[in-house]
Amino acid sequence: MKLIFISKKLLISILIVLILLIVFSIYLTINNSKEVFNEDIYYKGNRDDKIVAFICNVDWGNEYIDDMLNIFDDNEINISFFLTGRWAKDNLDLVNKIYSYSHEIGNHGYNHVDYSNLSYEKNKEEISRANKVIKDIIGLKPVFFGPPSGAYNENTLKAAKDLDMAVIMWSVDTIDWRNDSTKELIVKRVIDKVQNSSIVLMHPTENTVKALPEIIEYLFKNNYKIGTISDVIK
Repeated sequence: MKLIFISKKLLISILIVLILLIVFSIYLTINNSKEVFNEDIYYKGNRDDKIVAFICNVDWGNEYIDDMLNIFDDNEINISFFLTGRWAKDNLDLVNKIYSYSHEIGNHGYNHVDYSNLSYEKNKEEISRANKVIKDIIGLKPVFFGPPSGAYNENTLKAAKDLDMAVIMWSVDTIDWRNDSTKELIVKRVIDKVQNSSIVLMHPTENTVKALPEIIEYLFKNNYKIGTISDVIK
């Protein structure tokens, strides 16, 4: 009877070990999958320096782009403009003008839609289509993709990765597209959250144009440099 008891105890121990191994294996699989899908997403840069990146997503707001370009030029700043393919196709002169000021051009998808609802094939098609339009205009394929509204799924991330592109999000949102976003609110949203390697999201709006000089002045006074996505990512 003692031998039988020991065998049962040993069997229980073996079963417990097997269960733990299975659980651990599942844990590793899940985390490895997350690593594959998340290794090329940036919510902020990875440089521990006093530098921030400005990104301006463009699918509208043509009337404010010249003013933004002049402000950046006056302050010797280059930022990253993320353009939708459909906008770029209809605004060749503005795309060329942005690029002529030495700003970095990113991909904002061809259409401004919810990429989190798209299949892998549709994600890849939308990103590739925008890449082609932009490359046809400036001669370079973008290396960064900024999904509209920050919406993405695993299909988006895999499609971008297969196209050798990093997915760019943000750590500071001006929320300047909202009707209640005044100049003062836009400035406050930036200075309250900015830190080393922040990515600051904006759009071409009237109040963004009004807020930019004050934001830039604050950042310069606090010894921040302002640059592109490439400047904050090693």
